[in-house]
Amino acid sequence: MIEIPSDLHPDLVPLVFLLGKWEGAGVADFPGAEKCNFGQEVVFSHDGRDFLEYTSHSWVLDADGKMGRPLESESGYWRIDKDRKVEIVMVRDQGVAEVWYGELADQKPQIDLATDAVARTGASGPYTGGKRLYGYVKGDLMWVGEKATPEVPLRPYMSAHLKKVADQASLEEWAKNLPEDMPDGVAFFNQDGTPYNPNA
Repeated sequence: MIEIPSDLHPDLVPLVFLLGKWEGAGVADFPGAEKCNFGQEVVFSHDGRDFLEYTSHSWVLDADGKMGRPLESESGYWRIDKDRKVEIVMVRDQGVAEVWYGELADQKPQIDLATDAVARTGASGPYTGGKRLYGYVKGDLMWVGEKATPEVPLRPYMSAHLKKVADQASLEEWAKNLPEDMPDGVAFFNQDGTPYNPNA
């Protein structure tokens, strides 16, 4: 069930399904770059104004699924108008600033986006634009990104499947409902099986 925060700006109600912290994994694959599995953390938050603040951090996963080097980070601001048109300004760690426009689908939580403007610093790699699709599916957030360069036509380059991370309020509610006869969890961490002794 999706809850609408009481202090959420009314314009943002159609985007409420994005709110929260999301974590998961995906695949990156683009000509000229290493194909890899990656982990990702995405946060959509709000402060009562008419936009969602967005941050994303991703990192390469090794063969055992452990976190490796950083892959890509980006942040931005998402808005939506009364006609369900979405606009985003975004900055990426690769020296790219973008303006994205798109639309929230009718009757389903799915957003199609395309770049309208791209600005690059001298340090950035080749990039001419992209498309993205975000969808809320059975409580999970899924997305796929496409990009183009002067040498490579528009094609998919990253996709991920993210699950929502419980917020503090949810954790507190969960903790309140633990059974009273719950065994002492601290003893579990003593490898020799003896009771926990803080003075040991």
